[in-house]
Amino acid sequence: MKNSSLGKSIVVLLIFATLTYCLDARLQACQPSGSIRGIKPPPGQCNPENDSDCCKQGKMYTTYKCSPSVTGNTKAVLTLNSFQKGGDGGGPSECDNQYHSDDTPVVALSTGWYSGGDRCLNYITISANGRSVKAKVVDECDSTMGCDDEHDYQPPCPNNIVDASKAVWKALGIPEGGWGDYDITWSDA
Repeated sequence: MKNSSLGKSIVVLLIFATLTYCLDARLQACQPSGSIRGIKPPPGQCNPENDSDCCKQGKMYTTYKCSPSVTGNTKAVLTLNSFQKGGDGGGPSECDNQYHSDDTPVVALSTGWYSGGDRCLNYITISANGRSVKAKVVDECDSTMGCDDEHDYQPPCPNNIVDASKAVWKALGIPEGGWGDYDITWSDA
């Protein structure tokens, strides 16, 4: 009887250790890489279009060099961005050095998913609200830097962002009052 109880205890401990290891390994797959201190943007230097955040003086912002693993159904947060000249996206897109109309389904991906440009000009499928849309990856939503002129004095992106044009939001049938942050899934098309 004692051996049976001891055996059950060992099995329970092994299962617990395995679960802890697997969970710990998954969590370690994408930990913050650091932080930057916000600075106050010079007057007129941060475009708040589409409810974009502007850096706050002295606030600490978390940075990431990674994103969660990509699966066939990767969870993410959809945000709104204008890729047009003068829009809140700042300069031209990283992938093609061009601006893109808000009527074109294009996205920027968080640094880890952008993968050094490996997804540039490829399409991803975004699903939400019972619909799906294909959108072209044209830019990086920088998770490693921000609060400077190059990033329009906006904070670094979180590591789970698909930053999308208005065309993507419209194709998903999300009412304009719900635009901003929206839970989605995405996959490589």
